[in-house]
Amino acid sequence: MHGNLGNVLILMSVAVVAVWLFKRINLPPILAYLFCGISAGPDLLSLFEHPEDMQNFAELGIVFLLFSLGLEFSLPKMLAMRHLVFGVGLGQMLLTTLVFMAIAYLIGFDIKASLVIGGVVSLSSTAIVIKQTSDLGILNTPRAQIAVSILLLQDLAVVPLLILVPLLAADSEQSLSIAISMAFLKGVLVVGILLSIGKWVLPKVFSEVARTRTDELFVLTTIMVALMAAGLAFSFGLSMALGAFLAGMMLGESQYKHQLEADIRPFRDILMGLFFITIGMRLELHNIPGQIHWALTGLVSIVILKVLLIRVSAWIFKLGSQDAWAAGIKLCQMGEFSFVIAALAVDHNLLTSEQGSLLLTIGVISMAFTPWLVDKSPVLAKALSPEPLPDCKGAEQLSSHDKELTDHVLIFGFGRVGQSVSRLLKIEAIPYMVVDADPTRVQESQSAGEPVYFGDVKQKDILRAVGIERAKLVLITFDQHDKAMAVIQLISSLYPDLPVVVRTRKDYRMDELLNAGATQVVPEIIEGSLMLVTQVLQMSGVPMSRILKRVRKERKGHYGNMHGFFPGETTEMDYVKQDKLEFMHAVILTASAFAVGKPLHILDTQRMRINIKGLRRDNNELSAPDGNIELLEGDVLVITGKPRRVERAERFLLEGN
Repeated sequence: MHGNLGNVLILMSVAVVAVWLFKRINLPPILAYLFCGISAGPDLLSLFEHPEDMQNFAELGIVFLLFSLGLEFSLPKMLAMRHLVFGVGLGQMLLTTLVFMAIAYLIGFDIKASLVIGGVVSLSSTAIVIKQTSDLGILNTPRAQIAVSILLLQDLAVVPLLILVPLLAADSEQSLSIAISMAFLKGVLVVGILLSIGKWVLPKVFSEVARTRTDELFVLTTIMVALMAAGLAFSFGLSMALGAFLAGMMLGESQYKHQLEADIRPFRDILMGLFFITIGMRLELHNIPGQIHWALTGLVSIVILKVLLIRVSAWIFKLGSQDAWAAGIKLCQMGEFSFVIAALAVDHNLLTSEQGSLLLTIGVISMAFTPWLVDKSPVLAKALSPEPLPDCKGAEQLSSHDKELTDHVLIFGFGRVGQSVSRLLKIEAIPYMVVDADPTRVQESQSAGEPVYFGDVKQKDILRAVGIERAKLVLITFDQHDKAMAVIQLISSLYPDLPVVVRTRKDYRMDELLNAGATQVVPEIIEGSLMLVTQVLQMSGVPMSRILKRVRKERKGHYGNMHGFFPGETTEMDYVKQDKLEFMHAVILTASAFAVGKPLHILDTQRMRINIKGLRRDNNELSAPDGNIELLEGDVLVITGKPRRVERAERFLLEGN
């Protein structure tokens, strides 16, 4: 017992360090868990004598993942997607199984082993693809919907595959047909039971639980429902993940959907991590040197053929070219259930242990590349299928009226912000012209009579075509920082006197944009806060003239009083923001503090690059303390700046050099 506890602690330590390290170098945590599992496996640390014993517990991660997915797909939505699930999904499953079955048979496997290999390769990783897609916030895009539909059909197909493997070993055609028929009847029965419970029982249960206003009971009930649905499906010989998905789908239309998702997320993420660790443990490193050439050949063949076969399936059902390629790129790996079926085939002597190990190696390597492929799938899909532009005019096709415009406003980017600005300019009869890089939006806008043209504003020819030398000012509205920086620098080099106004959502980017040559930067979030302050001051009785003066002062001073905030547990942070945002921090001077008895100017704000927001003494605030004021014990000095600079300044105040 104590030995196992020590091994668990070692495993957790390796996992913490691996996730931290991978996150620092911008790699997804899934890869960190796989690396952790490989490290803890039998060929390296060998922390567990029987790592397969952890598998059942780790599979709960998939149960909770599918429950969360079910919350996103209500029954009406699933019915609307049935042509994708049973059309493209079924087409992909059959095509991939048959093609790889034929390949395996041609290279020397018997017909039964070939069928198993075809089934194993046809499956993709529900866990990785859905988690990565969800983390990227693209779950509701058409290409993600295609991928999810295929994954759902694959999860359904796992059940007959699990039944098929033992029956192939038993070599009984009669028992095979009976078993498949029974599996179908069981599936219909389980779906019917879960749909009925979800429609008539679960809403009442959660309504009663919600009335108790006890968070613990709500969480406990959520976990119980997910596990009971999974257990019911498992007891009928079906996939636990399928049962959890159906339960989530039933609750997807309830008012508790978002709370359920929030409650299940911590358990899901931790157990998913454990699942990927167990996957990594299965990799037999000692077999890799002798199989590496076959593993790489198999990996390349599987990835390329699966992408092509998914594209063919989507083409049969007339889906968009780029969406189909992107879905294929997302699903070109092997799945977690592939390992289960391969292990079952080895146990029943349909495959040798070396063949099973080879499939496992290919599967783990393909999974390792999946997060990157999911992230880059839109770019790769666009490269594979550059769709023709809609019938829209480019900047070189200006109308005769637009060619003669002078003192006009150039708007780069015609999204929500650009369109709002253009409407008010039109009301004030101020001429404007727009350049946008979205062909569909340009075509739609041109059809409505808007002076919008297609083009890339990073190109000098485009800028000259829209008469930038005659323009009054340029407004950049798109929220792409690198592109905005490039455009500002280009305009500054060509027309240094032309005013450039930039909209940004990230206030910590202001200095970079101003240094690049922007005349004015409008940070969307801070401007929203400023408007809110305006309303509050007005309703508090402050004269409007004074409010407008304050607003002008803030804008002229680049929102100096609105930068810096006290961080908390809910503050969203990443490694980019950590070096950009300005924090506020209150430093309490104790009796032993270095700064006690010394003048305030000892804190050289210019050298340390921080600002002093105020000084509190005896519960009284000195908002603009003099530099010669002597600091006393108990003083609270409020400073603001980048996190590391604030930390350095605090250490100086308390400890000196």
